[in-house]
Amino acid sequence: MKVMLRRNERGLSVYVPKKDLEQPVMEQQRETLWGGWVRLKNGWLLELPALDEGTRLPVTVEARRIDGGSDA
Repeated sequence: MKVMLRRNERGLSVYVPKKDLEQPVMEQQRETLWGGWVRLKNGWLLELPALDEGTRLPVTVEARRIDGGSDA
């Protein structure tokens, strides 16, 4: 699914346009973000693509939902 990752004053968040859903990132597998998973506040676990560490936010990427949370 396509998601947008962005950083604001509260931290990193993920926006899912098809669901009109924005959730803060609560946990991430890697400090560099890319090529690992992130856990959203609603419990979703998303696998992110392996991008260059210097990739600037906001950015839209293809992520894969691998676990958890409700569909809302």
